[in-house]
Amino acid sequence: MNRTAVINIVGLTKSLMGERTPRIKAFADSVAVTAFVPAFPAVTCTAQSVYLTGKDVECHGVVGNGWYDREAAEVKFWKQSNHIVHGEKIWDQLRRELPGFTCAKMFWWYNMYSSADWAVTPRPMYPADGRKVFDVHTQPMDLREEMKEDLGDFPFPSFWGPAAGIASSQWIADSAKWIETKQQPTLNLVYLPHLDYCLQQYGPDAPEITPELHAIDEVVGELIDFYQQRDIEVILLSEYGISKVDKAIHLNREFRKRGWIQVKDELGLETLDCGGCQVFAVADHQVAHIYINDLSIRDEVRDFLETVEGIEEIRDTQQLWSDGIAAERAGDLIAVAEERAWFTYYYWEDDAVAPDFARCVDIHRKPGYDPVELFLDPELSFPKAKIAAFLLKKKLGLRGLLDVIPLDASLVKGSHGRDRVLESEQPVFIGKSASSVTSAESVYQAILSSIRGD
Repeated sequence: MNRTAVINIVGLTKSLMGERTPRIKAFADSVAVTAFVPAFPAVTCTAQSVYLTGKDVECHGVVGNGWYDREAAEVKFWKQSNHIVHGEKIWDQLRRELPGFTCAKMFWWYNMYSSADWAVTPRPMYPADGRKVFDVHTQPMDLREEMKEDLGDFPFPSFWGPAAGIASSQWIADSAKWIETKQQPTLNLVYLPHLDYCLQQYGPDAPEITPELHAIDEVVGELIDFYQQRDIEVILLSEYGISKVDKAIHLNREFRKRGWIQVKDELGLETLDCGGCQVFAVADHQVAHIYINDLSIRDEVRDFLETVEGIEEIRDTQQLWSDGIAAERAGDLIAVAEERAWFTYYYWEDDAVAPDFARCVDIHRKPGYDPVELFLDPELSFPKAKIAAFLLKKKLGLRGLLDVIPLDASLVKGSHGRDRVLESEQPVFIGKSASSVTSAESVYQAILSSIRGD
């Protein structure tokens, strides 16, 4: 067996590699690099599921970062059970083939209850008194306290939200070194999300990206040195590139104008009543799943979507993924945005009645992905003072609402999700077996080849 570390640098593309990433570039020059067509949709949960099963969406069933559960009549985003991903995983195949093989899964998604030997993933605790306590979930469970004792608490605010930054990727990198030191896994899967934040905030061409590239390059460079000193083969990988965007498409608001959306008044604020809607959209970056509860208007819905400015293409789910698990989870139609556009989940027509969670970092309650969570509301006079007051209330055991997120979708400057993108926006595979990678599905075989020493 050839021990291997796969470092997933989210958002990395050939166009970002160069003088601003000297350590990544030096490594790429020493091996090989290739860009490839991303999975569809080109989002984290789908891409990682393709890489770790070697199958397309029709087989593993992960149609996005979230989708509408028709039986429960609920939109479910960022779930964590590995059972959601259908099919055999790469560590199961290698364990069958190579006695003694082990795998560590460090913050890759769908991490809970997998058959990997060691796993660490973000997982807050939600006590009954309404608090949210930042934490991680580990497998085995006693790994959690041992790791935190050595590394300190995971810096959860830097993992997502207005404070997102390099600290979370640095902690994950340190945890990957920690598990190597303690357990020496054959395969170490490491997830570094840092670039995903700044690229969505500022766009790929913004000057603000330069220091962020320097920061992740330093973290990655240290990891490469660490692994190479231990004679571990290194693979650098990404899931997608980020496109510059300047147009937000509010599909649910458009559906509402036509009387297809049903909302519920909850204490004077509006929530989306998905089960009662004739049609609604689950937005996921530049892809939107269109769920049609009233199939008698399917043709009318499709005809309308063809007229919406910013939509490039409408894909029929049955034609795309047949009748399997993917088609069961996906929308009846899938809208794909133009290069410079993306989809919001917004359904209210007046910000005064937007749900309370709309102005919060609340990735599970929102019926769609919301990149505006990366920003503090510019209309707040003293946002840091408001955050400090909230934290004091929390410390005193009082309830409060950290409503500091704006409702201005125009703030977002980068997005992803399309599979038909320029090579400069395609994901990359950097390693000795790069020449064998021609698609997202082929990443699986390239990792297998590395472990086997082919």
